[in-house]
Amino acid sequence: MKKMRKVLIMFIAGLTIGSTFSQDIITKKSGEDIQSKILEVSTTEVKYKKFDNQIGPTFSILKSDILMIRYENGSKDIFNENSSNSNSDLCIQGQQDSKQNYTGKISGAGWTCATTILLSPLIGVIPGAICASTEPSDGNLNIYKPELMKDSNYNRCYKEQAHKTKKKKVWGNFGAGSCVWLVLILLI
Repeated sequence: MKKMRKVLIMFIAGLTIGSTFSQDIITKKSGEDIQSKILEVSTTEVKYKKFDNQIGPTFSILKSDILMIRYENGSKDIFNENSSNSNSDLCIQGQQDSKQNYTGKISGAGWTCATTILLSPLIGVIPGAICASTEPSDGNLNIYKPELMKDSNYNRCYKEQAHKTKKKKVWGNFGAGSCVWLVLILLI
């Protein structure tokens, strides 16, 4: 009877210890470990739940921030530098392509300048703020390599750079319109 009791206690202890260590561990490049339950590994990110709250929210982390994932079954995924470098390279290429191709011709900068000259800088700031806060529409992006826009990293960086260009153009025209308005007021 005592042997059976010892076997039962060891079996329960084994199950308890096994369940506490049956988790996936995400090791970030910063060195931080995240105890988790991996739900999905996509081309750019990993979706997981915190191990201690598996009915809680789903979190995601970029693969470029991950060094390694150790799964509960003992297998590992190691994320090398090449994948993050290619993402970084595509981002830089997207920014450069945007600088070369997006002109901001239909950005609202002309209307901002005209409103500022005709009415006043106080009123001209309204269309300036509206135009600068909206991203350029896809039809105005002047995309040189449409096949690269399918890559989310290239697409994001291209559009962010185009939005920066649009903001500069709008606020530059607002400044020019304000100067012209001031000169006209002083001359009149």
